[in-house]
Amino acid sequence: MTHVSERSGTGSSPTGAGGDRQPWTAGNGRPARKRSVSYADAGVSIEAGDRAVELLKSKVKQTRRPEVMGDLGGFAGLFRLDTKKYKNPILASSTDGVGTKLVIAQQLDIHDTIGIDLVAMVVDDLVACGAEPLFLLDYIACGEVVPDKVAEIGAGIADGCRYAGCALLGGETAEHPGVLRPDEYDVSATGVGVVEESEILSPDRVETGDVVIAMRSSGLHSNGYSLVRHVLLGAGRMRLDVVIEDFGRQRTLGEELLTPTKIYAQDCLKLIAEAEVRSIAHVTGGGIPGNLVRILPENVDAVVNRSTWKPQPIFDLIQSKGRIEDNEMESTFNMGVGMFAIVSAEDADRALATLTGRGVDAWQAGEIIEGTGKVQMVGQHTRG
Repeated sequence: MTHVSERSGTGSSPTGAGGDRQPWTAGNGRPARKRSVSYADAGVSIEAGDRAVELLKSKVKQTRRPEVMGDLGGFAGLFRLDTKKYKNPILASSTDGVGTKLVIAQQLDIHDTIGIDLVAMVVDDLVACGAEPLFLLDYIACGEVVPDKVAEIGAGIADGCRYAGCALLGGETAEHPGVLRPDEYDVSATGVGVVEESEILSPDRVETGDVVIAMRSSGLHSNGYSLVRHVLLGAGRMRLDVVIEDFGRQRTLGEELLTPTKIYAQDCLKLIAEAEVRSIAHVTGGGIPGNLVRILPENVDAVVNRSTWKPQPIFDLIQSKGRIEDNEMESTFNMGVGMFAIVSAEDADRALATLTGRGVDAWQAGEIIEGTGKVQMVGQHTRG
């Protein structure tokens, strides 16, 4: 889902692709004695990049917001901030990638979901401070630009932006022959959001007696895949096409591992509008304790009761195959929870009703007590 014009703007045509005029010429006017070396000879195809951009344009347009100015093709994306909507608007930014989950996508030659993961990792960080995601910029680095493959990646990013309600404002596709193999690529993105200064979610809003609301993850999301690949595909010698009975619906291991990361941005924004939300934690690298602790003040603890939910079967598979200790699992994976919201006790029922009404599997997982800024994991997950 990279579709901005930095790459196409460097082509042999002043309009990117398909033009006949050369923007400039060099030389003494005498006919060349032998064929000159081109960019393509070095492994970079400008035409392929232009084709990828063309394939993505319709998808990108589906993410357009009223604040977006101009069309694709400029050197920078333009976005008019509606300052009348805010008294003191604060911009929030986040940048991320999807880690080695990309390896699974490349092994299976499935590229239309990894972009959803990318958007989720960025926008759900933004909404954790209460910010509405406004726009996202992406970057795709390829060993070789294959237009259809880049278009699949870009389509996933565009889909993710639509789910998050933000515009895909621009991006860049770079071809890196000699650095990446022809079938390799990496992706990253940066997002920008806005929040009213007085409504920024932060630890200092959290109080004793507040309730911890958990929102179920869609699976592994986009963290811990180096350990996953080591345990399941390396030492475990499992095949990605093997059907795992516990996953249900004749689902293969590869399909489970490529399950897109859930995007909570719009659900959390609705929750913030309907209930007294103190703070929100996006559960990524570091697991539940490592991320929930980031939104606690020093005078309270969060008590999270594992018995309130059952992790998805993929976590049991990883733990049993790798003989991984509980603490290592909880510090690496989300264990079935993608987001936490700390809300006032008075608004707990309203918060759960709001999320349930939006199709989010949510439940009360714990409470805030007096403490020293720690996360207390108690109880045991239900099994079987």
